[in-house]
Amino acid sequence: MRRAAYGGRATWRRAAGLLLIGAALAAPAALSAQSTDARLRAQREELERIRRERADLERRMANLQGDVHELAEEVVNLDRQRAATERMIATLDRQMGSINGVVDETSTRMTHAEDELVQRRATLQRRLVEIYKRGPLYPAEAMLTARSFGELVARYKYLHEIAVHDRSLVKRLETLRNDIARQRTELVKLRDAVAENRADKLREEARLATLKQQRSHSLQQAQRSTQQIQQRLAQIRQSEVRLGNVLASIEAERVRSAAARPNAPRAASTLKTADAGRLDWPVDGPLLYRFGRVINPNNTTTRWNGMGIAAPIGTPVKAVAPGTVVSVGPLGTYGLTVILQHGEGDYSIYASLQAASVAKGAVVRKGDHIGTVGVSDPDLKPHLHFEMRPKGRAVDPEGWLRGSRE
Repeated sequence: MRRAAYGGRATWRRAAGLLLIGAALAAPAALSAQSTDARLRAQREELERIRRERADLERRMANLQGDVHELAEEVVNLDRQRAATERMIATLDRQMGSINGVVDETSTRMTHAEDELVQRRATLQRRLVEIYKRGPLYPAEAMLTARSFGELVARYKYLHEIAVHDRSLVKRLETLRNDIARQRTELVKLRDAVAENRADKLREEARLATLKQQRSHSLQQAQRSTQQIQQRLAQIRQSEVRLGNVLASIEAERVRSAAARPNAPRAASTLKTADAGRLDWPVDGPLLYRFGRVINPNNTTTRWNGMGIAAPIGTPVKAVAPGTVVSVGPLGTYGLTVILQHGEGDYSIYASLQAASVAKGAVVRKGDHIGTVGVSDPDLKPHLHFEMRPKGRAVDPEGWLRGSRE
């Protein structure tokens, strides 16, 4: 009986020791799982932040594509999208590493739990065999055969310890089974997360390749656009020089004619200082551009010697003051152009015409139709390019016209 008691106590101590060891092993595993979960949450939050950043960039890109904009800005936007996608792929890689680490830790914990479950089952089976062999009356027999009160107390404590041990063993078996079931479920979820992570990475890598192609295309387009704009600005400057030469030639001829007839009465200009702010507009419409220096969306600069008045193609164009037609014809980027001389070196210029209804040498009155609105610049809407050049010098024509336009 004493050997059995000692053996029972030894068994209980071993069981208690195993429980303590299991708890000690489970504690760091739980802490490790919590740490890994925190890493995964942080990486998911980082992914969501990057996704929001990229979505904002894509919205800006859509707005850019719907507006007139500098292509270089589109390239910058694509570079930012590409950088965001690269960060997302790097985060997905880190997340994949974390998930694989969780899979390994969970697999290890499940293996340990399964091994312990096998051991606990074997121990419980041995206990059941012992209980079966001794029969259901063994506790009563052990108590009744005690030879003294002290031995009775000792046997009671022994039986109590065995009962506690058996209950803890059964409870541990249930805990292990529940842990294994939970860890298997967790492994299934983790495998799904791995598959989702891989699919996300493949999508992001495909998106990255597309963004690189778009950037290359936009960069080439921006380079072509810059070359075209530079060429266009050069053409405008050449046309302005040509117009200046035409006016200089006309003015030189006027001066020669006046010198050849010194006694002839001088014709006064039909443009008076009092006319400033009172002349009718040559055509009705909003302004496309104003006189002076203009910074374009692509950061290039254009200087306009006149203003552009938008109007439908074919709209009649009227003379702002009486004058003589001294030039009719195409003039570089100005397109079809009519120049009126108002006397004493004062001129008004009507360009970007579809057709002219006057000929060189014709005398026109204020309000007479001299042509119709057309298109000379494919990048601009149909409009009239209008200039005022008193004494041959380009001034802001809006200061001569009645009212102002937006």
